[in-house]
Amino acid sequence: MHNKILMPILGAILLWTNVTIAQDNQWTSARPDGHAPISVMGDHYHKKGEFMFSYRFMPMWMKDNLQSSDDISNEDIYQNFMVAPQKMNMNMHMLGAMYAPSDRVTLMVMGNYISNSMDLRTGMGVDFTTESGGLGDITVSSLIKILNNNRQSLHGNVGISIPTGDIDQRDATPMMNDAQLAYPMQLGSGTWDPSLGLTYLGQSDKLSWGAQSKYKFRLGENSENYIFGNRFDVVGWGAIKVSDYFSFSTSLSYFDTQKIDGVDADLKPMMMPLFNTDNSGRSQLDVGIGTNFLVPKGSLKDLRIGAEIKIPAYQQVNGIQMKNTLMATFGIQYTIGHKE
Repeated sequence: MHNKILMPILGAILLWTNVTIAQDNQWTSARPDGHAPISVMGDHYHKKGEFMFSYRFMPMWMKDNLQSSDDISNEDIYQNFMVAPQKMNMNMHMLGAMYAPSDRVTLMVMGNYISNSMDLRTGMGVDFTTESGGLGDITVSSLIKILNNNRQSLHGNVGISIPTGDIDQRDATPMMNDAQLAYPMQLGSGTWDPSLGLTYLGQSDKLSWGAQSKYKFRLGENSENYIFGNRFDVVGWGAIKVSDYFSFSTSLSYFDTQKIDGVDADLKPMMMPLFNTDNSGRSQLDVGIGTNFLVPKGSLKDLRIGAEIKIPAYQQVNGIQMKNTLMATFGIQYTIGHKE
């Protein structure tokens, strides 16, 4: 299924490049659309000796519930569970750094702070809120340049997520003062998670485009005796360079996450849908629009500001899960030692 989605995207991009690309020029990041939409990580590499530092704010909103791809009411949920989730907000603050020890390899590290809030309602009509917050998992990656010619670029993404995020977040509920929170409210995976990816980039004088695929897989069970499902992501985007300062982009992204394997013994499946691992794993298709701003000269040269909004066009979940409604990414990036 993943190949059926990825190959048409890559095929369309490669066909587009045959029409628009001039020969004997290298792809460059030194333009506003030289970076992908701000939500895409590891989209570009650097030249030897360059540093880049970044900050991203990534809020996400969820409201109401789905069963498979259809809406399900609170009343239907109460037929099998005591509590129904109503809405959830997640705010992620991400710091990143990149350094290129050579023209072929760029090293990247990303850490984040997460705060979650979930509103819930019991079958008796009692509303309550649970919250979690703290440091998430740290990701260390290497971006390896494969080619850069004819204004096209290809690089590999190899990384691993380090389990620094807590998976024992608790809060008070009407049933218990120190209750273990649902799987989506935890701050990390609790496992070492390698990832592999491939990123393609292309440019013409006024347009740019790209595609990225990644696969993350989990190594062993965590300390709570479960393991999150493997995840596949693919995204394609196109952008127009409006000026030396601004570009606008649109994107189409898809992800598929497998079910949780195992059970946290502190979570009773009959309490609420998100305590039952049968209600985990989903696939989703998102449409995004974004903008990048670049300072090309002066004292703030190589400062970038980006923003992107994503709306789900399609989502299908295993069992009963919350419905994603909106995702956003706002970020700032600054390159030191940039080489033309």
